[in-house]
Amino acid sequence: MSVVRFGVSLEKDLMDELDEFVKQNYLSNRSQAIRQLIHNYLSEKKWQCNNVVAGAISLVYDPHKNDLPVRMAEIQFEYRDVVLSSQSFYISESECFEIIAVRGKSRVLTELADKLKGMKGVSHGKLAMTKTG
Repeated sequence: MSVVRFGVSLEKDLMDELDEFVKQNYLSNRSQAIRQLIHNYLSEKKWQCNNVVAGAISLVYDPHKNDLPVRMAEIQFEYRDVVLSSQSFYISESECFEIIAVRGKSRVLTELADKLKGMKGVSHGKLAMTKTG
């Protein structure tokens, strides 16, 4: 992929925030930061347009609460056309960390993630999506 150079003028406060973004994300320079921010923005736009995206749903939950693993598996089965795989890790006696790989229309993935995150016993949930092809 060829690289095109261009100049950008920013207010000092905004430039300082960009430099802080570079540091916090361990990027090597401002160009990488701008590329990442543009990519993230375009990916988000793609999600809003309900395009096909890939993603991961991460969940932390109490596996001993209300047959939660069984109910979560039932919901994933309902969405088997978008669920690629899942893996669970016990991070303590009362906490399980699950990662679910998904691919499909962004609205369907968001709906699935919302159903799983909203279950009683789930203490944390997050959906990360990225554009495909």
